[in-house]
Amino acid sequence: MLKSGSTIGILGGGQLGRMMAASAAQLGYKCIVYAPEKDSVAAQVCNDFFANKYDDGPAIAAFAQQCDVVTWEFENVPVAPLTPIADRMAPHPRALETAQDRLAEKRFVEGLGGRCAAYQKVDSTHDLISATDRIGAPGILKTRRDGYDGKGQWRINSGRDAEGLNVPDVPTIYEGFVEFFAEFSVILVRGKDGEIRFWDSAQNVHTDGILATSTLPASAQVAAQLDEARKLAGDVAAALNYVGVLTCEFFATHEGPIFNEMAPRVHNSGHWTIEGAATSQFENHIRAICGLPLGDTATIAPRIVMENVIGKDAAKALDALQEADAHVHLYGKNQARDGRKMGHITRIGRD
Repeated sequence: MLKSGSTIGILGGGQLGRMMAASAAQLGYKCIVYAPEKDSVAAQVCNDFFANKYDDGPAIAAFAQQCDVVTWEFENVPVAPLTPIADRMAPHPRALETAQDRLAEKRFVEGLGGRCAAYQKVDSTHDLISATDRIGAPGILKTRRDGYDGKGQWRINSGRDAEGLNVPDVPTIYEGFVEFFAEFSVILVRGKDGEIRFWDSAQNVHTDGILATSTLPASAQVAAQLDEARKLAGDVAAALNYVGVLTCEFFATHEGPIFNEMAPRVHNSGHWTIEGAATSQFENHIRAICGLPLGDTATIAPRIVMENVIGKDAAKALDALQEADAHVHLYGKNQARDGRKMGHITRIGRD
């Protein structure tokens, strides 16, 4: 167990690191951020900041030397430079390695008995045409690495779209569309002793590939599939010997839960836990990686809606403070670009 006053290193400088650092400070810990960007919003609330590239081995080593434990808030950190400091990390970098390649991730989950949407590896236009012939269209072509929030994705509506698309010169994967009732997340925390606790699952709505809202309670269709989805998420965590918060996203379908992707970190769809759960995902992540007892994950309100604040909507976000049950979180970002997550608002219903 790390004593109060110990230092936590955070790889990545975004809003997840910012909220993690706030929870760490509440428990008496110091935080140091490591990120390539000099305008890190996480660094605004941390004790120190390394502005270096992720593949800068000497800088990574110097950073880790100042930390008692190192974690991450961004899953696209290169794994190779982390090998020398892996014994100081929680979770272990093997979780990053698994999640960073969509093809490897799906094969890993299928090996545990999970079900994924139909997919095929694509390395050329010929492969893409073959994939649409076998799986059908519409579907989505995705980069196997680095894409998030709708980036690195191309919708394929027909075989003609496949023929006309200039396939990017990076490894990709084609996924068939899934007919679903709803999208939902299973978010868990796993301690160093293997204990696992789950938060209630929010029902998610995406707009243009970006999470728009997460709502609790989820629909009856989601509730009926939670046990199976939680079993798979727990198996994923156990197979990786995971420590910390892990998120698995699912589609609720006629066939049961279909695994979409995993995020080995705290997650946007869990932001509601700050006000809506006995212990937030951020605090429980800090508890887990520091070897502290896990906190209660119970939901403490009958209805909760978390809404992302995107782009220029940030200019009017504070207007929500006129609502008695609204909690506004702004991330300290200067430029309100289209599609950029600037903050979130959580509304806690009383009835």
